[in-house]
Amino acid sequence: MVARATSDLLPSLLEGFPELAENYNTAPTDPIAAVRERGGERELATPRWGFVPGWYPDLKKRPQPINARIETVATSGMFRKAFASGRCIIPAQGYYEWVITENGKQPHYIFEPDAALAMAGIVTAWRDRSKADDDPDRWVLSTAIITRDSHVAPGEVHDRMPACLTPDAYDAWLDADLVPDDALALLDAESVEVAHSLSHYEVSKDANSVRNNGPQLIEPLP
Repeated sequence: MVARATSDLLPSLLEGFPELAENYNTAPTDPIAAVRERGGERELATPRWGFVPGWYPDLKKRPQPINARIETVATSGMFRKAFASGRCIIPAQGYYEWVITENGKQPHYIFEPDAALAMAGIVTAWRDRSKADDDPDRWVLSTAIITRDSHVAPGEVHDRMPACLTPDAYDAWLDADLVPDDALALLDAESVEVAHSLSHYEVSKDANSVRNNGPQLIEPLP
């Protein structure tokens, strides 16, 4: 995932928030930006990427999934509570997917021209019981991105893709009163619409390692 969505690219989502940190090769457990609603107000949080439900005994327990499937996110014991009450939007400039070739894994950069992506996600809080009740670090936020079958996208690269929202759906998706069945229907329709606007091109194999970072990773191959 490429975390470089500036306020001018997603104005109705990010206006009024601090500029986002750039990360051209986000790795699991990295902090990522997530917009959620609390007390009727939007806030910009920075959960770790890799879902840790509140009932996990510690932060080392696996798995810590970075994705949640739209087909099961509302019913899975791992995700259903967060889907019902912890929906969020994860802004991103784009993301990588890979095609297996004779010469190894070839990364493609996938993006929406002239815009950024508003990926649907879920966020939850894990309580660190080793810390005191008044310790500000006693709660650890974590998140997963919701994915869907990518065959709704023309020229798909991979069999799964992030489920994304259009600006018209931000308010409804973040509304805690939206029941899970309606949230699923909304996301299904929205993500199909966004999928049809995506483009992609091949980029350097340097993107295959999260040790590499920088804007050169999203430059198209000659």
